Amino acid sequence: MRTIKKNYPVMGMSCAGCSARVEKTLNKQPGIISASVNLAAAMATVEYNTDECSPEQLKAAVQKIGFDLLIEEKKEVQKKADEVRKNHYKVLKIKTILSVVLSIPVSVIAMSLHDMPYAANIMAVLSAIVVFGLGNTFFVNAFRLLMKGGANMDTLVALSTGISFLFSLFNMFFPEYLLRHGITPHVYFEAASMIVAFILLGRTLEDRAKGNTAEAIKKLMGLQPKKVTVMRNGTEMEADIDMLMVGDTVVVKPGERIAVDGNVVYGSSYVDESMLSGEPVAVLKEKGTKVYAGTINQKGSFRFVAEKVGSETVLAQIIKMVQDAQGSKAPVQKLVDKVAGIFVPIIISVALLSFVLWVTLDAESGLTHGFLAAVTVLVVACPCALGLATPTAIMVGIGKGAEMGILIKDADSLEIARKVDTVVLDKTGTITEGKPVVTDWMWNNETEDLKRILCGLEKHSEHPLAMAVVQGIGVEPAEITSFESITGQGVKGICGDMTYIAGNIRLISSYGVTIPEEMEKKASSLAAQGKTVIWFADNDKVLCLCAITDRMKKSSAEAISRLKSMGIKVVMLTGDADAPAHYMAELSGVDEYKSEVTPQQKAEFIRTLRLQGKVVAMAGDGINDSAALAGADLSIAMGKGSDIAMDVAKVTIISSNLEKIADTISLSRHTVRTIRQNLFWAFIYNIIGVPVAAGALYPINGFLLNPMIASAAMAMSSVSVITNSLRLRRIKK
Repeated sequence: MRTIKKNYPVMGMSCAGCSARVEKTLNKQPGIISASVNLAAAMATVEYNTDECSPEQLKAAVQKIGFDLLIEEKKEVQKKADEVRKNHYKVLKIKTILSVVLSIPVSVIAMSLHDMPYAANIMAVLSAIVVFGLGNTFFVNAFRLLMKGGANMDTLVALSTGISFLFSLFNMFFPEYLLRHGITPHVYFEAASMIVAFILLGRTLEDRAKGNTAEAIKKLMGLQPKKVTVMRNGTEMEADIDMLMVGDTVVVKPGERIAVDGNVVYGSSYVDESMLSGEPVAVLKEKGTKVYAGTINQKGSFRFVAEKVGSETVLAQIIKMVQDAQGSKAPVQKLVDKVAGIFVPIIISVALLSFVLWVTLDAESGLTHGFLAAVTVLVVACPCALGLATPTAIMVGIGKGAEMGILIKDADSLEIARKVDTVVLDKTGTITEGKPVVTDWMWNNETEDLKRILCGLEKHSEHPLAMAVVQGIGVEPAEITSFESITGQGVKGICGDMTYIAGNIRLISSYGVTIPEEMEKKASSLAAQGKTVIWFADNDKVLCLCAITDRMKKSSAEAISRLKSMGIKVVMLTGDADAPAHYMAELSGVDEYKSEVTPQQKAEFIRTLRLQGKVVAMAGDGINDSAALAGADLSIAMGKGSDIAMDVAKVTIISSNLEKIADTISLSRHTVRTIRQNLFWAFIYNIIGVPVAAGALYPINGFLLNPMIASAAMAMSSVSVITNSLRLRRIKK
């Protein structure tokens, strides 16, 4: 069985009822493993078995219920979806302006000029243009869904405005019918037209705001240039990025954006990688170093060989990851979806019930009041605000994370991060830089020749620490003869007439070299800090010692302090010996540490913490720590866009900066708070609005909600939910 997971834009959705219906339909198709529909992104995320299901089948199923699924190839579908949305927004904007322009005179006549000649006729004509002309989509969509046995927000709008208009038309042409029953006939053309105007205005603002929630994706997609300069047959030529293949040599000029991932083969320059790492300092790129799509070259120029193109680049993976995450659903959304799915039928039932109760209980004006109450209930109900409350906050939160260099895999992870009370950190590559460097030198008699000899010795060595010494000295190596590697101790060789040795204290002692007391004290002090001491000597005396360690990242101590200030316990786990672990624990300020632990012991430690009721986040490199990462409530991979790290972890910190862990937790807290605010206002609006619209306050104080005010409030409720979500874009740290 081969399964794939894809995102497809959905066209024609206008409310939470629509997204719930599309989702239900997709989940019913054969071969579907899971399908979820995001109203805010207008996107369906579908995982299916390719043997039993195809995109064409999914498209046909969605079209049957009155919507559409765009299944073309990625670039075409994105382009088509953008064009459809732009055209929809343009048409909606024109309709909104015209409906407001035509509805204002209808309202003015109804309020203060209703006695003028042909007042009702003028209002009827203008109102008909607004309701059935500019608001025709409400009726078309409602009828189309009715034929498929469905209903959505358009059904409520079509019912309320259609009934208002037809009832007014009846009263205008046959006023004597109500007069015979002792009821004064009223017309409600202004209510019908203003309802359409307000709802169109709300949807226009909503469409505009929804466009802003996808800003992160648009920014990321805009990072890849369309054209690229490549070397072909020894000459530079411009080519379309789609024509670029793995192995092509790409020329990067000053100020250009890098098109694909690759390896520098000629030249050097500094590259701004802030879009990946969030770090403002440009990174030196020279022969042998990697470059990534979307990053910006500074003043120099260089050539690189393309290693990953198209959807394989780190930038493309980030875009896909952010899109998938924005399309995913937080646990709280499941409850909202259930409510939205049955909301419209409930509201229609409440509207009918309120009409019946008014007619039954109020003999004098029950028909008029019942009609107004039914129309107002239909108008005031707003599943849109409920449907948008969670996905808009999730979209903006995950987009903001991507902007900060934090890739969050799904909505579950974003929601759970706020609950984290214990952060477990791997030492190497997480708290530390992950590569050994020389931190201390002590020479007896420092000369250029001696430095070249030591460099020559270590250049021949295969020990992982030898390269740190070579880089630390930074001179041209001397020529060494009779080189010999002594396993577990060090190296020796001849330069000129003299034998030189470099290695640990055992090697030096075995050659009978006397160690000065001052250097011995220094070595003991360095060893106590967990540093590895390398000795360099000739036949007679010690020439120097150097200390090597995996240095702590500049940001680590501050990041750990920040986590602790947020009420989070920080634990360090490492396979390293106790001395370096103890020193690093003190230096970084972690609450607790464990040394010499195996990957299995790390995973067991995580499990123990969770059994104690802790909510645990584990941060590691995503490879050696995969068992521990898998066992944590929240797994965080540190590393610059490592493919494996992205696959393993729920959150990837691209820059490897530990401060981003605190940023992730803070972002989660802000996002969940925003979701709660959105849901509170959406639920409260409906809980209060529907009974008031039905006339619950009338027996107490004579208040009956005007349908026009109800339509304005309904439109604004959706806009307020999206606007509240967009505030997340302003979060700093």
